[in-house]
Amino acid sequence: MLFREIKLENTDTLDAGLYARFMELSSTDRIRQTHHFAGRFENTYVDAADMPEMARVLTLAKQQAGRWLDMSADQLKAGFWFNAMGPGHRTAPHHHDENDELLSAVYYIRVPANSGDLVLYDDGKPIIIHPQQGKLVLFAPQVLHEVTTNNSQELRLSVAINVGPVNEDDG
Repeated sequence: MLFREIKLENTDTLDAGLYARFMELSSTDRIRQTHHFAGRFENTYVDAADMPEMARVLTLAKQQAGRWLDMSADQLKAGFWFNAMGPGHRTAPHHHDENDELLSAVYYIRVPANSGDLVLYDDGKPIIIHPQQGKLVLFAPQVLHEVTTNNSQELRLSVAINVGPVNEDDG
């Protein structure tokens, strides 16, 4: 299986809290941004202690990854970063298999209409996934993927997650 989609129920309060906290932190020195392409930073890192609302999403991602990988969620760790895509922004094709990732994921926090689709490539063939607030999509980290242009007039916010094995050094 190339990917899995899970729709979380009752995420309005969670997503509103994640969005508000991200916006609050985005104008402070408590964030770190990397991967500057086409006029925007693709990755915005926030310390987990500054974003306690992420605990529910990370727990779910590890649980779902554990089911897929036939592992206990306790054997997994999850790192995350935010992708804030304004009007006209897109993400170039890339993959995440640089380190010890076992699975990659994206969780959608705010998805205006026409704000871009996730495209996964299976042997060069595009598979289009339509984002939806409260949806978690998991896929193998070596899968080439991109996000199409945000054609809305609003900010789209998602969080990318990489799940890997817990190492002795992590404790």
